[in-house]
Amino acid sequence: MTTSGVAADPGVAGRRAIEALRSGVPSRDAVAAMGSGQSAIEDRFAALREAAAAGNPAGLLLGGGFGAGKSHLLEHLARLGIDAGFTVSRVVISKETPLHDPVKVFAAAAATAVTADRPGAAIAEAAAALDVDGRGYAELLRWAASAGSALNERFPATLQLFARLRERDAAFASAIVRFWSGDPMATPELRRRLKETGDAQPSLPPVALRELGRQRLRFAAKLLTATGSAGWLILFDEVELIGRYSLLQRAKSYAEIARWVRGDHGGSGVPLGAVLAMTDDYEAAVLAGRNDREVVPAKLHAKGTAEAAALASEAQLGMRIIDREMELLTPPDAVELELAYARLKDLHGAVFGWRPPDVVGLERLGATRMRQYIRAWINEWDLRRLDPGYRPETEILDVVSDYRESPDLETD
Repeated sequence: MTTSGVAADPGVAGRRAIEALRSGVPSRDAVAAMGSGQSAIEDRFAALREAAAAGNPAGLLLGGGFGAGKSHLLEHLARLGIDAGFTVSRVVISKETPLHDPVKVFAAAAATAVTADRPGAAIAEAAAALDVDGRGYAELLRWAASAGSALNERFPATLQLFARLRERDAAFASAIVRFWSGDPMATPELRRRLKETGDAQPSLPPVALRELGRQRLRFAAKLLTATGSAGWLILFDEVELIGRYSLLQRAKSYAEIARWVRGDHGGSGVPLGAVLAMTDDYEAAVLAGRNDREVVPAKLHAKGTAEAAALASEAQLGMRIIDREMELLTPPDAVELELAYARLKDLHGAVFGWRPPDVVGLERLGATRMRQYIRAWINEWDLRRLDPGYRPETEILDVVSDYRESPDLETD
């Protein structure tokens, strides 16, 4: 990416980019200024987008050390996805958004979804843009009502009611959109509305909350494409937090990694893509160091239930993906470092209205990360701008990942 957007307004976007880069925060301005330098991953991401747009869900697992640029890269990929016509969500794994909980993951993805030229909540904006007399609505309803969608009858039923009542009963139409976005809807009220409109009375069997979360994901992705989006891309950051979960929660999280990377979302023709980013030492620290490869399936099989056996198989697949399919970020080579240095030097000069001198920064070693180079250059220029005769020396302290189990992360 070029720096043209930043250079056009150095007093605002450029200063934001410098401050973000100084702090190590992957803001939109910082990413626009520096690009990614990960061409191989960008190529895989392009193939993932193509597959998702064709209704073939796919995923990609990225790995890199602390400060290697994973969050920066995800922000860059998010912009590429939006520019390609996709709806894009950023989900940071946390105590509030555990990877193993599809209800909370869907809620986070829905809340952060962004579509170009639609400033509001993506699912609500898509519902507002849905032409109930058009082809997109007809195809969405046909898919939702088909066995291939694997959706509960609530989805085609609410879709029909939405078309009938959007103009006559805006409040209930809004309640339907909130249901699609994650809120509950009382079954008696839904039955009553169907009866009032003369629609067929489906059986509306109960559905577990976790399964409903997965179904909402599929339905929302199809709704977004019915109103012009190319598909839904969900980018997960800080996935390594699963290492601090309990054993059972780790097992469920490994299964979710397999689900997202393999695109196993149930139903057919779902336009979903995912990128998950985690630290590259997870395999050594947890899969090998804590012996999860052996302990997790053994504990699950000891339960003696079909459900636990199925989870063991899914968790093993997720662990194999971490072990064998993680796409590692490439460290910056000499050419990339020179390009980054030149961009940052020009940007610092434009923002602060001076001619930055050449600075030494850090010794160029294979283990040094781009974030460390960038912060060293900026710090030196900041200090040299205040005192031209000062010659700072920069030291690096590595941050060690903490994979100890934490009871604070326990969730239902």
